Amino acid sequence: MDILTLNCGSSSVKYQVYDWDAKEVLASGIVERVTLGGSVISHKARGKAEYVNEHECPTHTVAIELILETLQHPEYGVIKSMSDIKAVGHRMVHGGSKFARSAIITDEFLETFKSLTDLAPLHNPANLMGVEAARAVMPDVPHCAVMDTAWHQTMPETSYTYAVPHEWQDRHMVRRYGFHGTSFLYTAKRAAVLLGQDPFKTNLVIAHIGNGASINAVKDGVSFDTSMGLTPLEGLVMGTRSGDIDAGIVFHIMRQTGMSASDVEKKLNKESGVLGVSGKWADRRDIEVNAEKGDHRAQVAMELEGYRIKKYIGAYMAALGRVDALVFTAGVGEMGPMIRALATAGLENLGIKVDAERNAKAKCRNAELEISAPDSKVKVFVIPTDEELVMTEDAWALVNGKYDVHTKYRYSFQEAGYVNKQRAEGLKADLAKKPYLADLVASPGK
Repeated sequence: MDILTLNCGSSSVKYQVYDWDAKEVLASGIVERVTLGGSVISHKARGKAEYVNEHECPTHTVAIELILETLQHPEYGVIKSMSDIKAVGHRMVHGGSKFARSAIITDEFLETFKSLTDLAPLHNPANLMGVEAARAVMPDVPHCAVMDTAWHQTMPETSYTYAVPHEWQDRHMVRRYGFHGTSFLYTAKRAAVLLGQDPFKTNLVIAHIGNGASINAVKDGVSFDTSMGLTPLEGLVMGTRSGDIDAGIVFHIMRQTGMSASDVEKKLNKESGVLGVSGKWADRRDIEVNAEKGDHRAQVAMELEGYRIKKYIGAYMAALGRVDALVFTAGVGEMGPMIRALATAGLENLGIKVDAERNAKAKCRNAELEISAPDSKVKVFVIPTDEELVMTEDAWALVNGKYDVHTKYRYSFQEAGYVNKQRAEGLKADLAKKPYLADLVASPGK
């Protein structure tokens, strides 16, 4: 049974084709810089050379079409036709109060989901494009929605309630929902494995740092608090999103400039974050390069992002009381040692001590790495996320009538002996070029 997963982010589309029977990834890849210009697809198929192709993707629909063409490519593809796909899992960002768990996608489901677009203006439209493009090509295949917000349904009322008129929550769904749920679910379960602990007796702080970024406090294995709120705009400084600001800024700017609510919303979602601070760059790789060159605004953007992450780490450690591990994940979290260094500097008194040399070397998407110093009271891991695997397992479970919430369902990657075959092969290649990575690899229960 081959399962396709599509993960449409604000500026990227990740995908994977998984052979459920062989428990093996047939192909995976990502289309980067969607809507930003300079789009490129990076495609890896089992037993074949990596395929990289520059192809402008001004919309997510174009990116989906490019992915489907690549999967059927005579040289680099892995399927003869889309009929080989028996189920499709879609990352859906905002379920509001309507959807609290993964579900089979129907026309009724989509109509309800469309009504929630205003809650996630950067992501829900992209998710819908992915669903509609895939359903058009594969109308007879079950399509499954995996909700980013589902993981956070365990938050207590004191975490998800805003101090605003209560009728806003009752009538307008104003509350904290949280996002990046599939990523947090995967990394929380994997961190428990690395610690050798019962996942439901494990406390974690997980920083998912990508173009979109959020941080999650995990108490006894479930989400306790998270930085994103009603929408993915709140919390950390992001690629193009502001994160936390004084709400009064919105009214001040509207009065001073005459801008409409929609105009300000666009500015905060698409023209703020590190892009707004630097004035030029949304991609952290560009920020880092130019910060090293001495560009002052790039330096401020990078240091501001690191500082905001640090503040949330401290706040969530206070909220949890005891923390077993700090985890970095997603694109920047996995490949950005400078941001990790900025986010953890000076936290020794809280029990977090990062080994500077290990951190500088920790740039690998094929292995779980430990960057904490030997005498650090809190373990610090870099865990490559695998949202696609969570989506694949949820899709399989939904289609086969076995799905349940994560507190009642055991995923394959919770086993100590779990191996991602594709990443294991990738690690061999990484080690051939960077043998020092072997010393950084975290072992289960070590």
